[in-house]
Amino acid sequence: MRNVLLAAGLYNVLWGAFAVLFPGALFTWLDMPQPNYPQFWQCIGMIVGVYGLGYAIAASDPARHWPIVLVGFLGKVFGPLGMAQALWTGALPWPFALNCLTNDLIWWVPFFLILKYAWNQFQNEPANSQPPDEATLLSNAITSTGTTLAALSQQHPVLLVFLRHSGCTFCREAMADLSTARTAIRKNGTTLALVHMGTADSFAAFAARYGMEDVPAVSDPHRQLYQGLGLRRGNLRQLLALSVWCRGLTSFLSGHRPGPIEGDATQMPGVFLIHHGRVVRRFSHTTAAARPDYAALAQLPSPA
Repeated sequence: MRNVLLAAGLYNVLWGAFAVLFPGALFTWLDMPQPNYPQFWQCIGMIVGVYGLGYAIAASDPARHWPIVLVGFLGKVFGPLGMAQALWTGALPWPFALNCLTNDLIWWVPFFLILKYAWNQFQNEPANSQPPDEATLLSNAITSTGTTLAALSQQHPVLLVFLRHSGCTFCREAMADLSTARTAIRKNGTTLALVHMGTADSFAAFAARYGMEDVPAVSDPHRQLYQGLGLRRGNLRQLLALSVWCRGLTSFLSGHRPGPIEGDATQMPGVFLIHHGRVVRRFSHTTAAARPDYAALAQLPSPA
């Protein structure tokens, strides 16, 4: 993977430099009319060359830098589609398609395999031979108020909401829903607490947008609490199904605009009701777009 990305980076830089320095050469070789505005072709060369720098960066850690590979892969898929349309209509001569062969088509399989490897790395959670039990996790989880979740749950039941990364439209929708449901949650005698993957300072600023800067929060950037309570990374269906995209559009149109990713973009959320240091109710999201009834989940289960 490293060698493929370095080769792709070198190729892009060389091709881009050639297009910038000699914008008319390819058209002369193919006996095509020279472009009226060669600066456009030079601009394309600059873009391709910059992609090359991105591939070289991604070569240092292909799994970690998968977004760079994904953007490049999408460009290499969409480019030939546009080329096919131009060839079909006769807007470009067939020899011009050689650009797609070397710029795009030959990279499809290796780039796809790199993305597949990165996905598998994200899906495979690190093994832990002796995972701590839930009581230990809750006793060690210190909130932004300085109290542990276990201690907090000794005073009142705690509705513990695990969020997706703060840039996710569904995370922002959840924060708005929680802000609205706070009064009903309190009426149930329950305290609200949040778990996130960002830094304490950045999340405090984020929560303040929804008037929830006073809500106890736990920063869990390494996802130890997420994993300890059984929350895993989502699969393709849970994250990218058509229903998720449709719900995402609805959330977006409702004003929940996405932002920068802070945390693991594939991490699934969840909701737990904690009482006397133990979990008494769980809600597992079937997809990233699931929208829980937080007020209902905040009620203690009836005794058997």
